[in-house]
Amino acid sequence: MLQGRLLVPTAAGQDRLLSPAEFLGYELGDRFTPHHRVVAYVEHVAAHSPNVRLERYGETNEGRPLLVAYIATPEHLAQLEAIRLNNLRRAGLAEGAVSGPTAALVWLSYNVHGNESVSTEAAMQTLYDLANPANARTQAWLQNTVVILDPCINPDGRDRYVHWYNETVGRFPNPNPDAREHHEPWPGGRTNHYYFDLNRDWAWMTQRETQQRLPLYQRWMPHVHVDFHEQGVDEPYYFAPAARPYHEDITPWQRAFQTTIGQNHARYFDANGWLYFTRQRFDLFYPGYGDTWPTYQGAIGMTYEQGGSGRAGLGIITAEGDTLTLRERIEHHHTTGLSTVEITAQNAERVQQEFAAYYEQARTNPPGTYKTYLIKGTNDPDVLAALAAHLDGQGIAYGYATRARQTRGFAYRTGATGAVSVEPGDLVVSSFQPRAVLTKVLFEPRAMLEDSLSYDITAWALPYVYNVDAYALTDRIDPDTDAPPAAPAALSGAIEKPYAYIARWQSFADAQFLAALLNAGIKPRFATQPFEIDGQTYAPGTLILTRTLNEHLGATFDEVIPALAAEHRQPLHAVATGFVTTGPDFGSDDVAFLDRPRVAVLAEEPVRSYAAGEVWHFFDQQLGYPVTLLHPADLGRIDLGDYDVLVLPSGSYGRVLTDEVLADVRDWVRAGGRLIAMEEAAGFLAGKSGFALQRKEAADENDEDEPAPAPYAGRERRAISDAVTGAIYRVQIDGTHPLGFGVGDTYFSLKRGSEAFAFLKDGWTVGALREGAPVSGFAGHRAQQKLADTLVFGVQDLGRGAVIYLVDDPLFRAFWYGGRLLFANAVFFVGQD
Repeated sequence: MLQGRLLVPTAAGQDRLLSPAEFLGYELGDRFTPHHRVVAYVEHVAAHSPNVRLERYGETNEGRPLLVAYIATPEHLAQLEAIRLNNLRRAGLAEGAVSGPTAALVWLSYNVHGNESVSTEAAMQTLYDLANPANARTQAWLQNTVVILDPCINPDGRDRYVHWYNETVGRFPNPNPDAREHHEPWPGGRTNHYYFDLNRDWAWMTQRETQQRLPLYQRWMPHVHVDFHEQGVDEPYYFAPAARPYHEDITPWQRAFQTTIGQNHARYFDANGWLYFTRQRFDLFYPGYGDTWPTYQGAIGMTYEQGGSGRAGLGIITAEGDTLTLRERIEHHHTTGLSTVEITAQNAERVQQEFAAYYEQARTNPPGTYKTYLIKGTNDPDVLAALAAHLDGQGIAYGYATRARQTRGFAYRTGATGAVSVEPGDLVVSSFQPRAVLTKVLFEPRAMLEDSLSYDITAWALPYVYNVDAYALTDRIDPDTDAPPAAPAALSGAIEKPYAYIARWQSFADAQFLAALLNAGIKPRFATQPFEIDGQTYAPGTLILTRTLNEHLGATFDEVIPALAAEHRQPLHAVATGFVTTGPDFGSDDVAFLDRPRVAVLAEEPVRSYAAGEVWHFFDQQLGYPVTLLHPADLGRIDLGDYDVLVLPSGSYGRVLTDEVLADVRDWVRAGGRLIAMEEAAGFLAGKSGFALQRKEAADENDEDEPAPAPYAGRERRAISDAVTGAIYRVQIDGTHPLGFGVGDTYFSLKRGSEAFAFLKDGWTVGALREGAPVSGFAGHRAQQKLADTLVFGVQDLGRGAVIYLVDDPLFRAFWYGGRLLFANAVFFVGQD
């Protein structure tokens, strides 16, 4: 009988279905299990239990399988597709009427953070107890509930941790917190292959694991989703209900059922005397989490946090003097997993009814002031295509306008409300659709933040992310068609043997095309001034591919370049002459030759692993351009002359960029190198000899009236007066500088800190922040005062080279699409003009 604990022994007669301990040859908690053995056990359960079916939905960057187990009664397994379709039909996400079997759907996701490694160990025990036909308790739950169990979302990160720990620990695990087995080396196992936090990626889908998991999730649309985590060693267990801030569109039912689930967990924790907490720290606001994103899809989305994480190992002594063991951690996660299934099964019909009501409300009465989001068709076609692909990945419906009309709305670009013209070719997103809440969350200009103490960034509206001209409209406007406007001609200027091909520079897709050209050995030029030819005006940054300099291609010149352009869907214009109507001719000094840059990036300590991963992923997966990762400690012995560009991702460089090493770097820049310093790296260089960046001096404060002593209890809220928690700022761009080519006059930057830097006196302020207040998100009032009239992006010419200061991260989590072109400019154009 279930009393206090949800550990149920195997009944006699179940010889063929082995428990995890029987299959693995050791008790769970005695050691960490590598992913291939986890997969083997899950396959064993599926082969020996009538309650389990497996689906392999993908593989990681390192080739490890990603899979889920469907756990249900044999009868429900035989009708699994009907249950899935009926769930979608009730939500209006599939055609047809509900007919046949239905069930509550619970999705349990384990180990999104690789070094929070207890999760997968607990998943195996949970799978066994749910799959065991002799377990009368769990089999009763499966009468009206289907469980989808993903044993490990992040196998690459987890195996990084597991292999390191198993290699490091001795015969007798040492619980002393000082022991090396409690201190992972860089980058740690939390992240995936490219050092990305997969629990920030649900809304952005930048990573391979997310891209493969989300289509499966959307095929099912579960009613309850749990994301299993670990936190600090000394923290008690956390489970729902969540902390504030809640997003305003989280329904009363979603809030209430979180409490119901939490109360069920509390019964077991209370019975065992286990410590826990609720309603603190872990909020429901940022949409990229494994609890919020499902919540915005109508589910009861929750995170469960066990104390331990990568520091805990097999056992560690806590601050209170107790020893926290892996076995204890497994037992806690196992308990809440089964408790979630239990309480959902007890409320299965209500859970399904509320889910259907959620989607009915979304389709007929969507939340929020704005009922339509309009993205102008005059935006760059490649940017529009990228945004449309993002919407497709999120399951958000959209279409296009084919007729003109007038309305009113909020302009993201200016922040003003006024008249708006809807024109043919505009992309239209109506809020009257099943995923209305997710649409509002991703598009609303400013999310309502009920509490400024949030766990992550506080702004992310897609029109700012993609830096597009867009409007939020109060009127309902439905798309006229699903068909996108016709793509521009692949090749214009019908000339048998062109003098040159021209390609515009106005989106990241253009940078990808440039990378492909360079990889193919093609030598491009680029315009540094606007020009006109054949009745068309071209902006700075335009690529000019001349037959001269590319003689090595011979007769294939007119085959290779159009073929590459077609592969990258880049329109070309062929010209018969280098003599332009206005502006510099193609042989002018204002048309610069672009050398193929040799790029190096610092990775390893003391670089932030997230920051290193963003840059690595940019080159390796987004741009498709070779990059060399260097160890910072090797800078003093590496010949920097072998590289043209050196990227310093954000990090704490004091220990490695000594005065001697920094002098070598300066000499390399003077000789023609380009140094890109990002976030903390830019701050480190501020005020250093030979570097032009300076911190902005704080304004004198009037201290005539001494403030009253502040109470200790309000210290967190007073601290955020100086903080910027991921807010979006409007940045003025100098489009005449190579760093600003193609970006436009305005760029929207995600600012995550309040460090303020002065405009460059000896250099170029390419990105200037004029207003201290953000256009979206939270910034403390003192931070706003500091940030007015400060530098965001700048370039210092130094000898024959340049230093590029990127105070804000244009590659943030790989989803800040508008920043990719600016970073490509820093790599390819700056210092080559």
